[in-house]
Amino acid sequence: MYTPHAEEDAGEPRDAARGADALVEYVPLGDAVAQQACSKRTGPYQRQVERWLKLKVDGKQSGADCVAVRAFQTRYKIKPAIGYAGPVTWAHMQLLSARKNPNAAGKCPVRTYRVACVDLARQLTWVQKGQKVVYGPVPMRSGRAGYRTRTGWFTVYWKHKNHVSTIYNTPMPYSQFFSGGQAFHAVYGDIYNPNGSWGCVNLRLADARTLWGVLKKNDRVYVWGRRAGT
Repeated sequence: MYTPHAEEDAGEPRDAARGADALVEYVPLGDAVAQQACSKRTGPYQRQVERWLKLKVDGKQSGADCVAVRAFQTRYKIKPAIGYAGPVTWAHMQLLSARKNPNAAGKCPVRTYRVACVDLARQLTWVQKGQKVVYGPVPMRSGRAGYRTRTGWFTVYWKHKNHVSTIYNTPMPYSQFFSGGQAFHAVYGDIYNPNGSWGCVNLRLADARTLWGVLKKNDRVYVWGRRAGT
């Protein structure tokens, strides 16, 4: 296996473009073109968003729903803030709910050593050692249909800071491989893209950079659940 030399690892991957981490909701084209102030359309995460905001849960967009969702989007700088219950809005709600204790449900095994936890259902990852969360939680993007991120116990077996995929010819900054060709790594695109990855756990650049310093070779990784749509 290739071992990067010291000079190579000393070089940091290029920074992401300004605004790369902006929260941009996936809204219907008609709403975007019309520059709607308040969407009348029912979003794919309508029920979940209604429940999170403590609204009437009927899975149907209403004027009251739109006002409440739009207020949330405005507060957390999700654009366009038109009250549409899309994937970015719901993902940010899940992140906020998980910040205090991402492992409240106890689905990631607690060990005396570091465990990188990958929750496919909520699209969140964090690292814990015992009961203490030492990294995250942060949003992530796992494998799409047909390229699901594998579940179970794994080990970080190779780290390559400036890796470039020979299959997809694309940069994979701060790669930490744990299951064959599947790795934690940064992407320069939108991690909220509903299509999903080709199997890797995609992270925002700053999050991947921090994780690079937290995880060491031979650290354990636990992946569970299933990404919606896969």
